[in-house]
Formats: sequence, structure tokens, C-alpha cells
Amino acid sequence: MLSKAQSDTTPGPGPSAVRRPDVGGEVRRWRGTRGLTLSQVGERSGLNVGYLSQIENAKAQPSLDALAAIATALDVPIAWLFLDSAPAPRVVRAADRPRRMMADGGAMEEVDGGTARDVRIIEAVVPPGCSTGVHAHSGDEHHVILAGRWRMTQGDESFEVGPGDYVAWDPTIPHDVESLGPDTGRILVVYPRHARWRSGTPPIGE
Repeated sequence: MLSKAQSDTTPGPGPSAVRRPDVGGEVRRWRGTRGLTLSQVGERSGLNVGYLSQIENAKAQPSLDALAAIATALDVPIAWLFLDSAPAPRVVRAADRPRRMMADGGAMEEVDGGTARDVRIIEAVVPPGCSTGVHAHSGDEHHVILAGRWRMTQGDESFEVGPGDYVAWDPTIPHDVESLGPDTGRILVVYPRHARWRSGTPPIGE
């Protein structure tokens, strides 16, 4: 039986194996894209051809200095040699967007599906005569008008916008967005994911 001192110093289970990025595969891919031979990369980088071949075939782990020399020889940023370990693109299908129906017959959909770490992207579809109501929150807010005519009000400022127009404002100032018609309005709204709401109804996911 282990004493307390022994148990405190006994190592626990080792960490799970971490997959190394396929640097060699990226070197080989970019060398092919650039139309270079191993000899040419060797000449440009100052590295031995045999060593380069071992790197491409995952038989050698290059140092940071070697990777920097290879990246320079291939004319790519060194980060491109680690693309194999980059996160995969996030795809949110239109049918999978979180959706909230509004009492006025409008609807809001979270275009990013809650996957974006830094922003929330909302598409609102609003019948004529309906508005968000006056509200305020932290962070910058951006709007792209997709369809319909809209009245945008922020503090004492009020103006109309239509399809293709873009509006950005400081949402800490109380603001309201109204669909004027005659067509159903569609608007894309982008603001920080963790915006602090000061008044009004928070959108999807808050």
C-alpha cells in the first residue's frame, strides 16, 4: 500500500496521444503546387534532399528552423504547413437554423446556428408595419437590407433604407427597426455573440 507521500508523487494515467499535423504531406502538396523538385527545394532551403524526402514521408520531424527554411523555399507562410491540423469549416444548413416565430407573424433565424464564437448572425423576416421595438445592448451592430423598405431609428436619427443598403451603429443608444412594406422585409443583423442586453427582448440563444 502506498503512503500518502508516495501517492501524491505517483504519476497518473498519461495524456491521450495527440495527433501530429501532417507537415510532410503539406510540404509535398505545396511543392507540387509550386512545380518544384526536391532538389530545387533543397537548393532554396539549404536542406539535404534526403532529409526533405524523410520529412515528406513522415520519417523525420523537422525543427522550426527547418520548417521556416522550407516555407521560404516554397514561398508560403509557415502556418500553411500546418493546415492539416486546422479546424474543419463549419457548415449550417438552412433547414437546421435555430428559428423563433414572433407574435407579429415575423420570424428570426440564427444564420450561424450558434457555431460562431465571436458574432451572432440573425436573419429577420418581418411583415409590413412590424418593428423590433426600442431596445439597446452592447457591441457594434451591422445591418444588410435584403428585401423590403425599412425605417431605422437610433436616438434622434431616423432614415429609410432598401435592398442592398448597409447600416452600422452603436447599439448602446436605444434603437428600433421597422418594416415599412409594401413587401415583407428581410434583414441580416450581425452583432457580438456575448452582447449585454440592456432593454428589449434578447434574440435567439440569449
